[in-house]
Amino acid sequence: MSGRTPTGACPERTCVGCRKRAAKTELLRIVAIKDACVPDPRGTLPGRGAYVHPAPVCLDQAVRRRAFTRALRAPGALDTNALRQYVEQTNVAEQATP
Repeated sequence: MSGRTPTGACPERTCVGCRKRAAKTELLRIVAIKDACVPDPRGTLPGRGAYVHPAPVCLDQAVRRRAFTRALRAPGALDTNALRQYVEQTNVAEQATP
């Protein structure tokens, strides 16, 4: 016996908002493009990424603590308007689906 479980390992990441660990598939990847935070739901955009739960609560905590600037190693403040719109649209779509 090798001691391995039959299911594959699921990579984990830490949410920069609430600082809780979760499966990579449960989190939304964020990248910095110019001076803005851009959502990367497929995880294919180039560059350094940060992860956050796709919930307004975690997003607000990350913005308040300036976590995106630190995690993405950006030289200045980042615009999060596009990210906020994406998270709000995602939550509305999830609530509408029974």
